[in-house]
Amino acid sequence: MFGDYWWFGALWVSVHLLGMAAAVHAMFGVRTAQGAVAWIVSLLTLPYIALPLYLVFGRNKFKGYVRSIRVRSERVREVGRGLVLLHRDFRTVLDGVAEQHRVLEELTDIPFTRGNEAKLQVDGAEAFRTMFADIEAAREYVLVQFYIVHDDSVGREMSRLLCAKAAEGVSVYFLYDELGCYYTPERYWQQMREAGVRARAFGTGRHNRLQINFRNHRKMVVVDGEIAHTGGINLGDEYVGKDPYYGPWRDTNLRVRGPAVLAFQLSFLADWDWATGEVPKWRWQPQATNGTSSILVLPTGPADELENCNLLYLHAIHSAKKRLWIATPYFVPDPPVVQALQLAALRGVDVRVLVPQKADHWLVWLSSFSYQDETEKSGVVFYRYTEGFMHQKAMLVDDDFAVVGTANLDNRSFRLNFEISAVFNDMAFTEQVEAMLAQDFQGSHRAEPGELARRGFWFRLAVAASRLLAPMQ
Repeated sequence: MFGDYWWFGALWVSVHLLGMAAAVHAMFGVRTAQGAVAWIVSLLTLPYIALPLYLVFGRNKFKGYVRSIRVRSERVREVGRGLVLLHRDFRTVLDGVAEQHRVLEELTDIPFTRGNEAKLQVDGAEAFRTMFADIEAAREYVLVQFYIVHDDSVGREMSRLLCAKAAEGVSVYFLYDELGCYYTPERYWQQMREAGVRARAFGTGRHNRLQINFRNHRKMVVVDGEIAHTGGINLGDEYVGKDPYYGPWRDTNLRVRGPAVLAFQLSFLADWDWATGEVPKWRWQPQATNGTSSILVLPTGPADELENCNLLYLHAIHSAKKRLWIATPYFVPDPPVVQALQLAALRGVDVRVLVPQKADHWLVWLSSFSYQDETEKSGVVFYRYTEGFMHQKAMLVDDDFAVVGTANLDNRSFRLNFEISAVFNDMAFTEQVEAMLAQDFQGSHRAEPGELARRGFWFRLAVAASRLLAPMQ
């Protein structure tokens, strides 16, 4: 009788042995002790459920990209080394209070550069008008990278414009995240390819389907190596306020001219090399402007040797002396960031965190209430944006330091997403950021301390349950 079911016993033993092996792997590989304990207990007691989840969500490093950098991308590193030499005449001499920010140069290939011109754009319509006009004026090449691309009026306008530029003989490269663009019909990409646009998926799962938890969340447009755009905006009608649920969409786009543009271009080149194995010949001669901004471009992601995105936030928070204003749609910080925010508030820094009133990802939105409750006890003040949905990613420190980019203040941006941030050591630009955020605070309501405690039991239970999943959000 039992002999007919020997395969069941063999399967049971195999699954538990694999669970034990994965538990050992988690002991060495999971970043935090709490996370390691959670995975180990789950893998040993419920391997049938935990094992497939661990294979997808238990990874901290994007191994395929790391191997690509080490083995195939010597050509990209050579371009980077040459670019550093070309930038020596544009290197920013940091002195005085700004000396503390030189540590950030250790996290990236290209140092702070001076002679940049930077302008903030505070809504999607304005950003797309400027972006499309810059693409229209392209003479040699256009590099486009987005996480989400919708086949709607905004997405089709971008497609039409890129196809027209390709017909003019301009080289057009379009890199997209295949998971972020899961619902984008294949015909959208095929039409562009037939018109001569080199459209390719980044391919996080191309060599290993178990790496699908990683995302390329970068958004940028580079034109002729002279102009770059980045920020929170993707290609879709919701970013110009056409979604009836979200209503007005508050986002921030950054337009840069000057030597820093080539650092954006180098980031795109590394991603393009990973996705295609190609290293195209673009312009790499820095172009100075009459601008005064000192900018460091910091690409971050799961292939980094260190947790560069997390380190950027920690550095900014610890360096704040007077004020620290953060705008993020997703507030799910890890313990070191929570403690850094608490310490900043306790030493008298004006710490404000601007988050959306509306939710677009419920787990993340619910989790944020828990972290708000934890940090406001030390004096961190929270504002909830009420004039639509807020999706911008910006940070202001004191009077001379600011960050604008694609990274959210959550575990996914810190460890699972490829992101890019523009870091400013410049008083003139921080005045732009200050004015922008001050206006946003006026369009928000200040959260009352103890807000979570006044909520109903089921809401608080949902918040507590959502926080348990914070490492995967």
